[in-house]
Amino acid sequence: MANDLGAHSGKKVLISLFLLVVLVVVWFSVRQFNRCLAPVNPFDKTAIEVNIPGNTSTQQVAAILADHELIRNKEFFVWYCRLRGYDSKIKAGVYQFRRSQSMSDIVDDLVAGRVASMRITIPEGYTLQQMKELFTAKGICTPEEWDKAVLRSRDYPFLRDIPMRENRLEGFLYPDTYYIRHDTTADQMIELMLKRFSEVWNREFAELARQKGLSVYQVVTVASMVEKEALFDSERRRIAGVIYNRLREGMPLQVDATVLYSLGGHKERVTYKDLEVDSPYNTYRNTGLPPGPIASPGAASISAALQPEEHDYYYYVATPDGHHVFSKTYSEHLKAKNENRGKSN
Repeated sequence: MANDLGAHSGKKVLISLFLLVVLVVVWFSVRQFNRCLAPVNPFDKTAIEVNIPGNTSTQQVAAILADHELIRNKEFFVWYCRLRGYDSKIKAGVYQFRRSQSMSDIVDDLVAGRVASMRITIPEGYTLQQMKELFTAKGICTPEEWDKAVLRSRDYPFLRDIPMRENRLEGFLYPDTYYIRHDTTADQMIELMLKRFSEVWNREFAELARQKGLSVYQVVTVASMVEKEALFDSERRRIAGVIYNRLREGMPLQVDATVLYSLGGHKERVTYKDLEVDSPYNTYRNTGLPPGPIASPGAASISAALQPEEHDYYYYVATPDGHHVFSKTYSEHLKAKNENRGKSN
Protein backbone atom coordinates (compact mmCIF):
# COMPACT_ATOMS: atom_id res chain seq x y z
CA MET A 1 0.00 0.00 0.00
CA ALA A 2 2.78 2.39 0.98
CA ASN A 3 4.61 1.54 -2.23
CA ASP A 4 1.49 2.32 -4.27
CA LEU A 5 1.10 5.68 -2.53
CA GLY A 6 4.76 6.47 -3.12
CA ALA A 7 4.50 5.54 -6.78
CA HIS A 8 1.34 7.67 -7.12
CA SER A 9 3.03 10.62 -5.46
CA GLY A 10 6.03 10.18 -7.71
CA LYS A 11 3.81 10.29 -10.79
CA LYS A 12 2.20 13.50 -9.52
CA VAL A 13 5.62 15.07 -9.07
CA LEU A 14 6.68 14.00 -12.56
CA ILE A 15 3.45 15.31 -14.09
CA SER A 16 3.85 18.59 -12.21
CA LEU A 17 7.42 18.92 -13.36
CA PHE A 18 6.39 18.10 -16.91
CA LEU A 19 3.63 20.72 -16.84
CA LEU A 20 6.03 23.25 -15.36
CA VAL A 21 8.52 22.59 -18.15
CA VAL A 22 5.74 22.93 -20.74
CA LEU A 23 4.61 26.23 -19.21
CA VAL A 24 8.17 27.56 -19.18
CA VAL A 25 8.66 26.53 -22.81
CA VAL A 26 5.35 28.12 -23.83
CA TRP A 27 6.13 31.30 -21.91
CA PHE A 28 9.58 31.53 -23.44
CA SER A 29 8.23 30.82 -26.94
CA VAL A 30 5.51 33.49 -26.64
CA ARG A 31 8.06 35.94 -25.30
CA GLN A 32 10.44 35.26 -28.19
CA PHE A 33 7.57 35.42 -30.68
CA ASN A 34 6.49 38.85 -29.43
CA ARG A 35 10.08 40.06 -29.27
CA CYS A 36 10.73 39.09 -32.89
CA LEU A 37 7.54 40.85 -33.99
CA ALA A 38 8.34 44.03 -32.06
CA PRO A 39 9.96 47.09 -33.71
CA VAL A 40 13.74 47.16 -33.71
CA ASN A 41 13.61 50.68 -32.27
CA PRO A 42 10.18 52.16 -31.39
CA PHE A 43 11.65 55.68 -31.25
CA ASP A 44 13.54 55.68 -34.57
CA LYS A 45 11.15 57.14 -37.15
CA THR A 46 13.82 57.77 -39.78
CA ALA A 47 12.59 56.81 -43.25
CA ILE A 48 14.69 54.02 -44.78
CA GLU A 49 14.52 53.23 -48.50
CA VAL A 50 14.51 49.49 -49.21
CA ASN A 51 14.65 48.01 -52.70
CA ILE A 52 13.15 44.53 -53.14
CA PRO A 53 14.15 43.24 -56.61
CA GLY A 54 11.90 40.97 -58.65
CA ASN A 55 12.09 37.17 -58.15
CA THR A 56 13.57 37.64 -54.67
CA SER A 57 13.13 34.70 -52.29
CA THR A 58 11.77 35.14 -48.78
CA GLN A 59 15.24 34.34 -47.42
CA GLN A 60 16.76 37.09 -49.58
CA VAL A 61 14.09 39.57 -48.49
CA ALA A 62 14.85 38.71 -44.86
CA ALA A 63 18.57 39.34 -45.49
CA ILE A 64 17.84 42.74 -47.10
CA LEU A 65 15.66 43.81 -44.18
CA ALA A 66 18.21 42.57 -41.64
CA ASP A 67 20.99 44.51 -43.40
CA HIS A 68 18.90 47.67 -42.89
CA GLU A 69 18.27 46.66 -39.25
CA LEU A 70 14.51 46.59 -39.81
CA ILE A 71 13.88 43.12 -38.37
CA ARG A 72 15.30 41.29 -35.37
CA ASN A 73 15.61 37.77 -36.73
CA LYS A 74 15.91 36.57 -40.35
CA GLU A 75 14.89 32.98 -39.63
CA PHE A 76 11.79 34.11 -37.75
CA PHE A 77 10.83 36.39 -40.66
CA VAL A 78 10.98 33.45 -43.09
CA TRP A 79 9.03 31.19 -40.71
CA TYR A 80 6.39 33.88 -40.09
CA CYS A 81 5.87 34.46 -43.84
CA ARG A 82 5.45 30.73 -44.44
CA LEU A 83 3.07 30.41 -41.49
CA ARG A 84 0.88 33.18 -42.93
CA GLY A 85 1.04 31.78 -46.45
CA TYR A 86 2.99 34.80 -47.70
CA ASP A 87 6.07 32.93 -48.89
CA SER A 88 5.45 33.72 -52.56
CA LYS A 89 3.29 36.83 -52.19
CA ILE A 90 5.93 39.48 -51.41
CA LYS A 91 5.92 42.11 -54.15
CA ALA A 92 8.98 43.76 -55.66
CA GLY A 93 9.50 47.52 -55.49
CA VAL A 94 11.06 50.38 -53.57
CA TYR A 95 9.61 50.67 -50.08
CA GLN A 96 9.84 53.18 -47.26
CA PHE A 97 10.17 51.58 -43.83
CA ARG A 98 11.05 52.83 -40.36
CA ARG A 99 12.69 50.96 -37.48
CA SER A 100 9.67 51.95 -35.39
CA GLN A 101 7.50 49.59 -37.48
CA SER A 102 6.67 46.11 -36.22
CA MET A 103 7.75 43.14 -38.33
CA SER A 104 4.12 42.25 -39.02
CA ASP A 105 3.48 45.76 -40.38
CA ILE A 106 6.51 45.45 -42.66
CA VAL A 107 5.30 42.06 -43.93
CA ASP A 108 1.81 43.48 -44.56
CA ASP A 109 3.31 46.34 -46.60
CA LEU A 110 5.42 43.91 -48.64
CA VAL A 111 2.47 41.63 -49.37
CA ALA A 112 0.13 44.54 -50.20
CA GLY A 113 2.82 46.11 -52.39
CA ARG A 114 2.67 49.49 -50.65
CA VAL A 115 5.67 50.78 -52.55
CA ALA A 116 7.14 54.26 -52.32
CA SER A 117 7.02 55.26 -55.95
CA MET A 118 8.60 58.69 -55.63
CA ARG A 119 11.33 60.06 -53.41
CA ILE A 120 11.06 63.77 -52.67
CA THR A 121 13.33 65.80 -50.41
CA ILE A 122 12.30 69.06 -48.76
CA PRO A 123 15.51 70.89 -47.77
CA GLU A 124 15.72 72.55 -44.37
CA GLY A 125 14.92 76.24 -44.66
CA TYR A 126 12.43 75.87 -47.51
CA THR A 127 9.46 78.24 -47.53
CA LEU A 128 5.87 77.47 -48.51
CA GLN A 129 6.51 79.20 -51.83
CA GLN A 130 9.56 77.04 -52.55
CA MET A 131 7.61 73.89 -51.66
CA LYS A 132 4.82 74.99 -53.98
CA GLU A 133 7.31 75.41 -56.82
CA LEU A 134 8.93 72.04 -56.07
CA PHE A 135 5.67 70.07 -55.93
CA THR A 136 4.39 71.79 -59.06
CA ALA A 137 7.61 70.93 -60.90
CA LYS A 138 7.33 67.29 -59.74
CA GLY A 139 3.78 67.11 -61.07
CA ILE A 140 2.26 66.42 -57.66
CA CYS A 141 -0.18 69.30 -57.94
CA THR A 142 -1.00 72.53 -59.69
CA PRO A 143 -0.31 75.90 -58.02
CA GLU A 144 -4.05 76.30 -57.46
CA GLU A 145 -4.36 72.88 -55.79
CA TRP A 146 -1.45 73.73 -53.49
CA ASP A 147 -2.95 77.09 -52.49
CA LYS A 148 -6.27 75.44 -51.71
CA ALA A 149 -4.64 72.67 -49.64
CA VAL A 150 -2.58 75.17 -47.63
CA LEU A 151 -5.69 77.11 -46.63
CA ARG A 152 -7.63 74.02 -45.53
CA SER A 153 -8.40 73.86 -41.79
CA ARG A 154 -6.32 71.21 -40.00
CA ASP A 155 -6.69 69.93 -36.45
CA TYR A 156 -3.20 69.87 -34.96
CA PRO A 157 -2.55 71.24 -31.45
CA PHE A 158 0.36 73.38 -32.66
CA LEU A 159 -1.87 75.10 -35.26
CA ARG A 160 -4.91 75.91 -33.12
CA ASP A 161 -3.85 79.40 -32.03
CA ILE A 162 -2.63 80.49 -35.46
CA PRO A 163 -5.11 82.65 -37.40
CA MET A 164 -6.22 81.50 -40.84
CA ARG A 165 -4.06 83.14 -43.49
CA GLU A 166 -2.24 82.09 -46.64
CA ASN A 167 1.06 81.41 -44.83
CA ARG A 168 -0.50 79.82 -41.74
CA LEU A 169 1.48 76.59 -42.24
CA GLU A 170 4.82 78.34 -42.72
CA GLY A 171 7.43 76.62 -40.56
CA PHE A 172 5.33 73.53 -39.76
CA LEU A 173 5.71 71.50 -42.95
CA TYR A 174 8.70 69.52 -41.76
CA PRO A 175 11.71 69.33 -44.09
CA ASP A 176 12.64 65.71 -44.69
CA THR A 177 12.85 63.02 -47.36
CA TYR A 178 9.46 61.51 -48.15
CA TYR A 179 8.51 58.46 -50.18
CA ILE A 180 5.17 58.92 -51.86
CA ARG A 181 3.02 57.33 -54.52
CA HIS A 182 2.58 59.02 -57.87
CA ASP A 183 -1.06 59.71 -57.10
CA THR A 184 -0.30 61.58 -53.86
CA THR A 185 -2.22 64.86 -53.68
CA ALA A 186 -1.12 68.23 -52.29
CA ASP A 187 -3.44 67.70 -49.34
CA GLN A 188 -1.92 64.29 -48.56
CA MET A 189 1.61 65.69 -48.89
CA ILE A 190 0.83 68.46 -46.42
CA GLU A 191 -0.62 65.92 -43.98
CA LEU A 192 2.58 63.84 -44.21
CA MET A 193 4.73 66.87 -43.39
CA LEU A 194 2.50 68.04 -40.54
CA LYS A 195 2.51 64.55 -39.01
CA ARG A 196 6.29 64.47 -39.29
CA PHE A 197 6.49 67.79 -37.47
CA SER A 198 4.27 66.42 -34.70
CA GLU A 199 6.75 63.53 -34.33
CA VAL A 200 9.76 65.85 -34.18
CA TRP A 201 8.06 68.20 -31.71
CA ASN A 202 8.38 65.64 -28.93
CA ARG A 203 7.76 65.81 -25.18
CA GLU A 204 11.29 67.04 -24.51
CA PHE A 205 10.88 69.99 -26.89
CA ALA A 206 7.43 70.77 -25.47
CA GLU A 207 8.76 70.73 -21.90
CA LEU A 208 11.71 73.00 -22.79
CA ALA A 209 9.28 75.45 -24.41
CA ARG A 210 7.08 75.39 -21.32
CA GLN A 211 10.07 76.09 -19.07
CA LYS A 212 11.06 79.08 -21.21
CA GLY A 213 7.49 80.38 -21.34
CA LEU A 214 7.38 80.11 -25.12
CA SER A 215 4.65 78.82 -27.42
CA VAL A 216 5.47 76.35 -30.16
CA TYR A 217 4.74 79.16 -32.63
CA GLN A 218 7.36 81.43 -31.02
CA VAL A 219 9.92 78.64 -30.91
CA VAL A 220 9.43 77.76 -34.57
CA THR A 221 9.63 81.45 -35.49
CA VAL A 222 13.03 81.78 -33.79
CA ALA A 223 14.14 78.41 -35.19
CA SER A 224 13.22 79.48 -38.72
CA MET A 225 15.49 82.53 -38.45
CA VAL A 226 18.30 80.37 -37.09
CA GLU A 227 17.79 77.96 -39.98
CA LYS A 228 18.10 80.70 -42.58
CA GLU A 229 21.05 82.43 -40.91
CA ALA A 230 23.24 79.48 -39.89
CA LEU A 231 25.12 77.34 -42.39
CA PHE A 232 26.95 75.36 -39.72
CA ASP A 233 25.51 73.41 -36.80
CA SER A 234 28.21 74.77 -34.50
CA GLU A 235 26.75 78.28 -34.82
CA ARG A 236 23.03 77.58 -34.45
CA ARG A 237 22.84 77.91 -30.65
CA ARG A 238 25.06 81.00 -30.71
CA ILE A 239 22.87 82.75 -33.30
CA ALA A 240 19.79 81.83 -31.26
CA GLY A 241 21.50 83.40 -28.25
CA VAL A 242 21.98 86.65 -30.17
CA ILE A 243 18.28 86.71 -31.09
CA TYR A 244 17.17 86.26 -27.49
CA ASN A 245 19.70 88.82 -26.21
CA ARG A 246 18.34 91.44 -28.61
CA LEU A 247 14.74 90.56 -27.75
CA ARG A 248 15.46 91.09 -24.04
CA GLU A 249 16.97 94.51 -24.73
CA GLY A 250 14.13 95.57 -27.03
CA MET A 251 16.53 95.88 -29.97
CA PRO A 252 15.40 95.24 -33.55
CA LEU A 253 16.56 91.76 -34.51
CA GLN A 254 17.93 92.98 -37.86
CA VAL A 255 17.88 89.51 -39.39
CA ASP A 256 18.51 89.75 -43.12
CA ALA A 257 16.52 86.58 -43.79
CA THR A 258 13.32 88.27 -42.58
CA VAL A 259 13.86 91.07 -45.09
CA LEU A 260 14.30 88.56 -47.89
CA TYR A 261 11.10 86.84 -46.77
CA SER A 262 9.35 90.22 -46.94
CA LEU A 263 10.61 90.64 -50.50
CA GLY A 264 9.44 87.15 -51.44
CA GLY A 265 12.71 85.86 -52.82
CA HIS A 266 16.41 85.20 -52.38
CA LYS A 267 19.32 87.57 -53.01
CA GLU A 268 23.03 87.17 -52.45
CA ARG A 269 23.21 90.48 -50.63
CA VAL A 270 20.59 92.64 -48.92
CA THR A 271 20.79 96.29 -50.01
CA TYR A 272 20.01 99.39 -47.93
CA LYS A 273 16.95 99.91 -50.13
CA ASP A 274 15.77 96.39 -49.25
CA LEU A 275 15.95 97.28 -45.55
CA GLU A 276 13.27 99.93 -46.12
CA VAL A 277 10.60 97.47 -47.27
CA ASP A 278 7.31 98.12 -45.48
CA SER A 279 6.47 94.73 -44.00
CA PRO A 280 5.75 93.40 -40.49
CA TYR A 281 8.40 90.75 -41.27
CA ASN A 282 11.10 93.40 -41.71
CA THR A 283 13.03 93.08 -38.43
CA TYR A 284 15.09 96.18 -39.24
CA ARG A 285 12.00 98.39 -38.99
CA ASN A 286 10.10 96.45 -36.33
CA THR A 287 11.07 95.24 -32.88
CA GLY A 288 10.17 91.86 -31.40
CA LEU A 289 9.62 88.65 -33.29
CA PRO A 290 8.22 88.73 -36.83
CA PRO A 291 4.53 87.71 -37.14
CA GLY A 292 5.50 84.07 -37.70
CA PRO A 293 8.09 81.65 -39.08
CA ILE A 294 9.88 82.54 -42.30
CA ALA A 295 10.80 78.96 -43.32
CA SER A 296 10.66 75.34 -42.18
CA PRO A 297 13.41 74.65 -39.64
CA GLY A 298 14.99 71.26 -39.02
CA ALA A 299 15.36 69.60 -35.62
CA ALA A 300 18.82 71.13 -35.04
CA SER A 301 17.49 74.68 -35.37
CA ILE A 302 14.44 73.91 -33.22
CA SER A 303 16.78 72.52 -30.57
CA ALA A 304 18.95 75.65 -30.80
CA ALA A 305 15.89 77.89 -30.34
CA LEU A 306 15.01 75.96 -27.19
CA GLN A 307 18.56 75.71 -25.85
CA PRO A 308 20.37 78.87 -26.98
CA GLU A 309 23.95 79.53 -26.03
CA GLU A 310 24.29 81.96 -23.13
CA HIS A 311 26.68 84.80 -24.00
CA ASP A 312 26.98 88.59 -24.32
CA TYR A 313 26.92 88.81 -28.12
CA TYR A 314 24.44 91.16 -29.79
CA TYR A 315 25.81 91.25 -33.33
CA TYR A 316 27.20 88.94 -35.98
CA VAL A 317 28.41 89.28 -39.54
CA ALA A 318 28.96 86.58 -42.15
CA THR A 319 32.44 85.71 -43.40
CA PRO A 320 33.12 84.65 -47.02
CA ASP A 321 33.11 80.95 -46.05
CA GLY A 322 29.66 81.15 -44.44
CA HIS A 323 30.77 81.30 -40.80
CA HIS A 324 30.07 84.35 -38.62
CA VAL A 325 32.07 86.74 -36.48
CA PHE A 326 30.18 87.55 -33.28
CA SER A 327 30.54 90.87 -31.44
CA LYS A 328 29.46 92.27 -28.09
CA THR A 329 29.45 95.95 -29.05
CA TYR A 330 28.44 97.91 -32.13
CA SER A 331 31.98 99.24 -32.61
CA GLU A 332 33.34 95.67 -32.62
CA HIS A 333 30.62 94.73 -35.09
CA LEU A 334 31.51 97.58 -37.45
CA LYS A 335 35.16 96.56 -37.35
CA ALA A 336 34.31 92.92 -38.13
CA LYS A 337 31.94 94.04 -40.86
CA ASN A 338 34.56 96.21 -42.56
CA GLU A 339 37.21 93.50 -42.32
CA ASN A 340 34.99 90.88 -43.88
CA ARG A 341 33.69 93.20 -46.56
CA GLY A 342 37.31 93.62 -47.64
CA LYS A 343 37.85 89.85 -47.74
CA SER A 344 34.80 89.27 -49.92
CA ASN A 345 35.86 91.79 -52.56
